[in-house]
Amino acid sequence: MSPEQRQTSGWVWVPTGVGAVLAPLHALARFATPDGKEDLESGAVQWWAEPAARALRPLLDWSDVDTVYRAYGKVWPVLIAATALSALQVSRSRHPRRLERWGWRLTLPGLALMVLGLFGFFWLGLDVAYIAAGMPGFLLAVVGSVLLGVAFLRDGYRPWLVPALLLGWLPLDIALSSVLSAGAGTVPMMAAWALANSTARRGEARRPLPPDVLPSSRQSA
Repeated sequence: MSPEQRQTSGWVWVPTGVGAVLAPLHALARFATPDGKEDLESGAVQWWAEPAARALRPLLDWSDVDTVYRAYGKVWPVLIAATALSALQVSRSRHPRRLERWGWRLTLPGLALMVLGLFGFFWLGLDVAYIAAGMPGFLLAVVGSVLLGVAFLRDGYRPWLVPALLLGWLPLDIALSSVLSAGAGTVPMMAAWALANSTARRGEARRPLPPDVLPSSRQSA
């Protein structure tokens, strides 16, 4: 892959990196809200959240707790939108059969609905938006990811970590959400599509040039 291609493909990892940093910070912001305080009763949360909150206090007390929580939450729909774009690019590089086609039909609209739900909740302050769009979108995307994971494994997709992350999205989401915030559960899914996109781009770089653009053809012309 050329330096230009590496630079172009580098952006696909940005949502994963930002999400990994944002997840604990957003979780701490939520724990400070009235609705999130009860999560601190869990020992699995207390052991990391209390010292982290003291260390990161300047990032958490710059405004009232609800404003801080929603401010950090506004980043999530942007990250999911970038991930959806990455997944769309991967879908265009594939030649799917029936199971994979159904996976794409559920995953891509599901991610779009997640973006709408999160945007409405954090940017517009519409709590119903997450229930009406975000949750159905999450369920569609999870089911679609399972279908894609199975289809990829059946087709011998490499690297195997991509279908593994897609298949493990729901259990990983439950595990991460129990000690962090709901957004943390999307980070493995972001990593799956970043890796798949990078793999697709490397494959495109290795694809032989058609005869009409080979150097020998240009010289003979």
